Amino acid sequence: MSAIICYRNKGINKKVSCKAVLTLGRDKNSDIVIIDLLASRNHAMIRRLGHSDYYLIDSGSSNGSFVNSHRVAIPRLLKTGDRIQIGGSELVFEQDHKEEDAMDTISMEETIISDSPMIRQITVLVADIRGFTSLSESVNIRTLTRMMTKWFHSVTDVITQHGGIVDKFIGDCVFARWEFDSNEAHSVMKALQAAILINEVTEELNNNTDEVSENLRIGVGINTGVASMGIGQDATALGDAVNIAFRLESATKVLGTDIVMSESSYSTLPNECVTGEKQKIRVKGKRDPLRICSLHFDDVKKMLNSYNEQLSEKDG
Repeated sequence: MSAIICYRNKGINKKVSCKAVLTLGRDKNSDIVIIDLLASRNHAMIRRLGHSDYYLIDSGSSNGSFVNSHRVAIPRLLKTGDRIQIGGSELVFEQDHKEEDAMDTISMEETIISDSPMIRQITVLVADIRGFTSLSESVNIRTLTRMMTKWFHSVTDVITQHGGIVDKFIGDCVFARWEFDSNEAHSVMKALQAAILINEVTEELNNNTDEVSENLRIGVGINTGVASMGIGQDATALGDAVNIAFRLESATKVLGTDIVMSESSYSTLPNECVTGEKQKIRVKGKRDPLRICSLHFDDVKKMLNSYNEQLSEKDG
């Protein structure tokens, strides 16, 4: 679903189509040049995730970016009609519904029948920054924005480079997925590799930001199962597999561990690779306890080394 940015420049109304990345700022090379001394040279960007989710990301600007008068510190999902304020300039985000409108003219009955979701096997990763609320209260807003912008970009790169898809950023939490037809173990290993690197990205923030008094940490939930793809207007994944991954991420806080992985994920791996503590836990929305494996990042590194050694022996 296409999107546009509407704004006025020198008294003239303009419209710019949103691409994968759209830059905004005072720099002449920006996609949308904002002639305003209150705007930074590289002020912000609009980045598309999936097919139709557009996020406004401030680039650590001096005076901030605002959506509907609220300052943006973490990536903000844009909706039709949202007003973006940068300095004294206002821009309006709009998404095009013409394709859906055209389908509706055929007949509402046909549209509903043809709009069936795709059922796919996926491995889901949910990673969340611990103590973000207290962090946001103690760190300067510009520093916080710069930190989260770096985290957002780095995490997106990690997941993409490991064959995953960033489905959503929900505040300080990332929800990603790996789709597969047969090789479940491969998708789980890719998710675990991504988890290790997301943790390293988070640790880098600690090393590079003096204002952070307590080390930032993440918790990760990983689950494998069936999900409905492409519900509604976007290509998001919905279903029990996704819900459980979010519950497992929350369980890391209670269990005092880094990663909680469901049986449906760890059972695809060779037994000798799974070194974490196995147990049963109860999660909200499930009648029966779930079998899980709780792991620390060091455990996962050992697991990945063992798995890679086995693959090398087979190839040899």
